[in-house]
Amino acid sequence: MKQLCVWLTLLLFCFAGTAFGNSVLEEKVVEHQFANGMKLLVVERHDTPIVSAYITIGVGSVHETSETRGVAHLLEHMLFKGTKTLGTTDYQKEQPILAEIEKVGSKLDALRLQTDADPAQVTALVKELKELQSEHKQYVVKDVFSNIYSENGGVGYNAFTSKDLTTYLISLPSNKLELWALIESDRMRDPVLREVYTERDVIREERRRSYDTNPRRRHYESLVNNAFSVHPYRNPIIGWHSDIANLSPQKTREFLQKYYAPVNTVIALVGDVKAAEAIALVGRYFGDLEPGVPAPNVAAAEPEQNGEKRVIDIFDAEPRLAIAYHKPTMPHKDDYVFDLIDQVLGSGRTSRFYRSLVEEQKLATSVSVYGAPGSRYPNLFVIDAIPRHPHTTEELEAAIYVELDKLKKELVDEVELTKVRNRLVTDQLRQLRSNSGLARLLTSYQSLSGNWRYLVNYTEEIGKISVEDIKEVANNYFKPSNRTVVVLKREDAL
Repeated sequence: MKQLCVWLTLLLFCFAGTAFGNSVLEEKVVEHQFANGMKLLVVERHDTPIVSAYITIGVGSVHETSETRGVAHLLEHMLFKGTKTLGTTDYQKEQPILAEIEKVGSKLDALRLQTDADPAQVTALVKELKELQSEHKQYVVKDVFSNIYSENGGVGYNAFTSKDLTTYLISLPSNKLELWALIESDRMRDPVLREVYTERDVIREERRRSYDTNPRRRHYESLVNNAFSVHPYRNPIIGWHSDIANLSPQKTREFLQKYYAPVNTVIALVGDVKAAEAIALVGRYFGDLEPGVPAPNVAAAEPEQNGEKRVIDIFDAEPRLAIAYHKPTMPHKDDYVFDLIDQVLGSGRTSRFYRSLVEEQKLATSVSVYGAPGSRYPNLFVIDAIPRHPHTTEELEAAIYVELDKLKKELVDEVELTKVRNRLVTDQLRQLRSNSGLARLLTSYQSLSGNWRYLVNYTEEIGKISVEDIKEVANNYFKPSNRTVVVLKREDAL
């Protein structure tokens, strides 16, 4: 085991060579916390004049209530719309129209919830809202942030919302970093919720197109929703149709003002930047922002599952099979063990599932293994498989359990364990080589675990896992009472 740790340390030096010279990652990360709670992580890499900037807010769909499901995803869209100074031709003239749109839209939403609503009144409000939206268009400047960044050499401008986090990212020339600070601090200070009702319709269509009619996403959504009965991980990030349709500007604004604030924010700047200058720059632009309210820990705890859950989802598509087992999350030791089990069972063409189910028995066209749906709270170990015709999901499921039983009864060979451990660490080190990859990992781990050093300690912790640990975890978690099975089938296949 000591030899392995030495080898991995040498590998870290090798992979980090072009970026870190002869220093380890921990020595290169400069961290600073501002008085308002914002955390800044800086890594200097001066090989190219580029900086990757990640802003991660430790708020995601897991923090929503029954009144706000879907709001984190809606806000991801809305925060591209601009501020009081960006995205508008004249905010003073725009503001009263926005207020009137919200007033009419709120009336319409409330009316639609009434079972005895007057259709004529609904029609009149719909017409009034459309007229106001049409009038408002003259003040809207589309794609303002992306256009500014593009004109100044920025690439990869994007955002994503997960169960646990919301992140905005960009890579741009290092001499444009102050432009980034100006834009992003303005977005945190004075965001304007433009086109809320229009964007709600866009998201509902996104849900219809990408979830309701997409076999893979529909199957996954059904799995997660059935595996969790209490914890908010059960809810889709995009929200349900009724959620999206009733997200008001007021609810959205309250969620934004409460949580999208410095106390929940981690910034990583990786690339051609000097740490001292970066700290001064971020302090100058972000330091006077109000701290906000810390995102609360989710109180709802998923009760222990005491029996198998089995669901058949009828859908006109090729059959699919998904099996999920409840498991702990970081920094629990068993979570590290599951990372190795993931590699043993489902990573690449040398994995056990691929060799046995795809190549040898030809029962499946594909088998994938992954953790879901989030990382902040206990989650799921998922096995997702597609049977190869004429084999059935029942045949494939039985074969999967045979492979899981091997893990429960037999020790993994030390050679196999060493190989998958090395591959796991090497894959992570590859991410560290790019500015963007490192910035993402730093902000994610800082937000999720409270300490970005989880990333540094990962290699050591993986090196401690033994073949006995894998067998023990397999026996503890791969039990019928701990699993949820969702099968997607055509109706005529029942």
